Amino acid sequence: MSDAQQRRTLIFVFLTVFLDLLGAGILIPIMPYLVRQFRTDALTVGLLAVAFSAAQFVAAPILGALSDRIGRRPVLLFSILGSAFGYFLFGWAGSLWLMFLARIIDGATGGNISTAMAAIADTSAPKDRAKNFGLIGMAFGLGFIIGPALGGLLSKISIQAPAYGAGVIGLVTVTFGYFLFPETLPPERRKSGIVSAAESNPLQSVASAFARREIRMFLLALFFLNFAFAALQTNFSNYTIDRFQFGPDDNAWVFAFIGLLAAIMQGAVVRKLLPVLGERKMAIQGFLYFAIGFLIVAGAPTAVWLFPGVALVAIGSSFTNPTLNAMISQRSAANEQGSILGTTQSVLSLTRVAGPAWAGFVFDGFGPSSPYWSGAAFIVLAMLLALPDLRSSQTPK
Repeated sequence: MSDAQQRRTLIFVFLTVFLDLLGAGILIPIMPYLVRQFRTDALTVGLLAVAFSAAQFVAAPILGALSDRIGRRPVLLFSILGSAFGYFLFGWAGSLWLMFLARIIDGATGGNISTAMAAIADTSAPKDRAKNFGLIGMAFGLGFIIGPALGGLLSKISIQAPAYGAGVIGLVTVTFGYFLFPETLPPERRKSGIVSAAESNPLQSVASAFARREIRMFLLALFFLNFAFAALQTNFSNYTIDRFQFGPDDNAWVFAFIGLLAAIMQGAVVRKLLPVLGERKMAIQGFLYFAIGFLIVAGAPTAVWLFPGVALVAIGSSFTNPTLNAMISQRSAANEQGSILGTTQSVLSLTRVAGPAWAGFVFDGFGPSSPYWSGAAFIVLAMLLALPDLRSSQTPK
């Protein structure tokens, strides 16, 4: 593959991942307002997020395995087109069941991160893969920063405009891909036969990983940390509407602030602090910042207090997630890095199913602050689970 084709592949993959996060982020500040046309409870908002994440969790391995057989290009183009359709349907939906259908369609067709990473691997020399995979992390950060802010701005046009905007971005991306994105997997390197049950079952790999004692507690810690964070992401707009009468643009700027701070922390600060603190101390500090941030949000007397609270949450996430992932990697053999870290991502997908449902349930049953008080408790539980096994490094025997 020529250098020009490789550049087009990297640009298209970046846009694909960026679109996934932009589309998800663009709906965060407006979701409760759209749902309140039909229902006023927080659980319904949480269940919409559950529908999206569950569909993505189920579809991701199937799309990845399918791309090994028919190529990356058709799978990526189909998935982006499906997401665009889901966004348009969500904006147009005149009933709650259509909203759920739209989120399921978007989740099922948007589970394309594994296919995007495979396209990068197809076109990158081994020495360049880590650098090129970094584009995916950058796309995640930028999507989470820009998405909520754009959603807040478009909501000034109409409450449906952010969903239509995400759909238009999807159509532009798929048009670009159709004319400029080359196939990266030649026929001679493709698998034959149908997708097997083992390839399409994410629960099987997750269960196998949890059966391993040397990484079990770190996986559990990651689960409970991101369970709490997923609850905050999906429920925060409900909380600020109830407590501080925020509008969509107010929530958008808070989420943009979280994304910007997380991008700065992970892009520069963590890299410099890690050699000074070491992984163990950084992880412990991250747990504490995370929990304190949740407590500040839960007890915020005025809206201004939300900003130091979410700042500590962003710092805590930036400290804990990379270090826990690194420890899981250190405790895994060299020939299983891809499968273990891929399974870790499946665990994180499960948190985006369970966390929003929990947040909606306790919000309705125990009050607006309950997702954040309980979130702090889950974060402390995560720290207690990981603490006995925390080490700066450990290689497998």
